[in-house]
Amino acid sequence: MARSARSAALTAALGLALAGCAAGPDFKKPAPPAVSSYVSPPLTGAVGTPGVTGGAAQTFTSGADIPGDWWTLYHSTTINALIDQALKANADLAAAQAALKQAHETTLAQKGAFFPQVSAGYSAQRQLQSGALAPTPIDNASQFNLFTPQVSVTYTLDAFGLTRRTVEAARAQEEAARFQMIAAHLTLTSSVVVAAIQDASLAEQVDATRKLIDIETKSVEILKYQQSKGYASGVDVAAQETQLAQAQASLPPLIHQADQQHDALAVLVGQFPSQMAPPKLDLASLTLPADLPLSLPSKLVEQRPDVRQAEANLHAASAQIGVAAANRLPNIQLTAIAGNTALALSRAFTPGTNFWSLGADATLPIFTGGTLLHQERAAKAAYQQAAAQYRSTVLGAFQNVADSLSAIQQDAEGLKAAARADAAAKTTLDLIQRQLQDGYASPLQLLNAQQAYQQARLTLVQAEAARFSDTVALYQSLGGGWWKRPDLAKDANAN
Repeated sequence: MARSARSAALTAALGLALAGCAAGPDFKKPAPPAVSSYVSPPLTGAVGTPGVTGGAAQTFTSGADIPGDWWTLYHSTTINALIDQALKANADLAAAQAALKQAHETTLAQKGAFFPQVSAGYSAQRQLQSGALAPTPIDNASQFNLFTPQVSVTYTLDAFGLTRRTVEAARAQEEAARFQMIAAHLTLTSSVVVAAIQDASLAEQVDATRKLIDIETKSVEILKYQQSKGYASGVDVAAQETQLAQAQASLPPLIHQADQQHDALAVLVGQFPSQMAPPKLDLASLTLPADLPLSLPSKLVEQRPDVRQAEANLHAASAQIGVAAANRLPNIQLTAIAGNTALALSRAFTPGTNFWSLGADATLPIFTGGTLLHQERAAKAAYQQAAAQYRSTVLGAFQNVADSLSAIQQDAEGLKAAARADAAAKTTLDLIQRQLQDGYASPLQLLNAQQAYQQARLTLVQAEAARFSDTVALYQSLGGGWWKRPDLAKDANAN
């Protein structure tokens, strides 16, 4: 009866193994969100402002794909060179690539459990046996040498899927590392383009502020001269000096921002700040992409690397439930040992010295103080946590796209208003200059007009930079087209 029960148990275990059953839930990929647009009502594009940098009208093409090298759409050799350098030398990207390699090797290491583990051993001993015991050698010697070469084979039968779930978790963690690397790639390329744009914008803002300070300084000198002649009051002079001081106070923070931007750009491309020369880039040399792809909402979860990473983390958490469940089930291990034992090394492989053994061990945890039970419950809670983090990541992805679309539309309106203000200030300046030539305007009026024009110019430069940066943000929020790049799209599990 006992032998029949043991045979039935062994047959059941083998049946489970052959059927491919594994403890714990099988992972199901989350369905894409059931939404049809990113904002309500859907946007069709952004207005254009002819005659200014970054003033092209932009339209959204629903369902269009994103090029893998989207930054080339700006038609800037400087930006292209910075991107190439960053992809070769950025330390954060290199760290992410190394982390992916580590995760891949860990997966391969876990797969080794699918195969029998074979080891060879050799022992050499000198023994003195107690006279009170029966001698070990056949010649009854109490002192002897013993040489034992042997080979051991062990194989853990994956009857309940412990190995399969462990490898599944490792593969999912490798996939998470892969998308973390892709996210680092996308963040790097986007950051380099934005940093270059901001560097050019700040350089123009510093130049405009310095011109404004020169104008304010001349205004103070004129008012002081008029005060000495009795044509201006001390209040007028004090007010103009206050305006000059405010303009002067605005310059150091701008220079500081420009220095910080240069330093940040240097680090992004893998250089020390002192090693990198300022990039030769001005906003007017850039081309604003006019046709903007707008991925379908159902595709966004497939394109965003952070969402794919969160999905892989969810998969790993699901597999860990299976690992915890399998640890509570029987573990079956098969062993085989073969070798030789001889009293002399020269006779270690002679006939009659060989031995072998075959065995099977089955262990079932009966009482562990609740350890395994609570580990399984903890794994289930970790899955719930990963599911909530996945949903949060998806919501954040849609928020990013919605924010980018709104920024593109509103900053286009802002650029249009800034261009009108700039044009009006330029018209006023031209009129004052002609009136001054005809004797109908004072030098102070001219300086005030120049001041207004420089302030309008400062606002316009900021608005122009915002349009270029908003487009970068849209490409980034949609996933950056990594699936179009062979170096990123290839399956990391292929080898």
